Amino acid sequence: MKILSIGNSFSVDAHAYLHKLAEQRGVDITTVNLAIGGCSLQIHWDNVVNNNAKYGHCINGEFWGERDVTIEEIIKSEHFDIVTVQQVSHFSGMYETYQPYLNNLIEYVRKYQKDAKLYFHGTWAYEIDSTHSEFYLYENDQEKMYNAICKTVKRVCSEIGATLIPSGEVIQNLRQRVKEFDYKNGGESLCCDGFHMSHTYGRYAVAMTWLTTLTGKRAEPLPFMDLDLNLIEQICQIVNEICLK
Repeated sequence: MKILSIGNSFSVDAHAYLHKLAEQRGVDITTVNLAIGGCSLQIHWDNVVNNNAKYGHCINGEFWGERDVTIEEIIKSEHFDIVTVQQVSHFSGMYETYQPYLNNLIEYVRKYQKDAKLYFHGTWAYEIDSTHSEFYLYENDQEKMYNAICKTVKRVCSEIGATLIPSGEVIQNLRQRVKEFDYKNGGESLCCDGFHMSHTYGRYAVAMTWLTTLTGKRAEPLPFMDLDLNLIEQICQIVNEICLK
């Protein structure tokens, strides 16, 4: 399975452990991520139109090469089984920021990857005390941001015929249901800086969400890095509930 993501730093979070988790389970996955930090759908489309070489080229969770690339260069280079797209995090709950850029981007993807399955990455809300400069768009309210994202991405997926990768839903459920991740009451934050995923359980949970959604296989709680196996088990349980329902 070859996966191409057109994304930003949140797709970097998602891809960080995806290949390793798949490999651990005997699943053959190659991940390719075209990422620009803070990149919106509007900027992605502008980069297509102008063939801008601004993308970091990340293969199997690690950046590759010494130069930036264009979307065209990569999307024409080989066949991909799956293509994922996403909105920049701070606009993810604002439907009016998606079009016409998303439809244009999907049409472009279909031109070169006619048979690829299309997925949309539904990202997560910021941490409750996030200092992200655009958190004010949701009145600095995590729950308000989460609900706006859920509503918007479900509408978008229905319109473009994409399957949702529910990373944001998994992260919010972990925050609300696992006491170790209840940051409001002294638990560990799943973010490392208030908006990107932590390099431990945050990235693990998102990668497991992707793996389960893309393969349809149950998330099995196997040891990974030095993460607590009890927490891995709880993450896998919630991932299975949400992704396989």
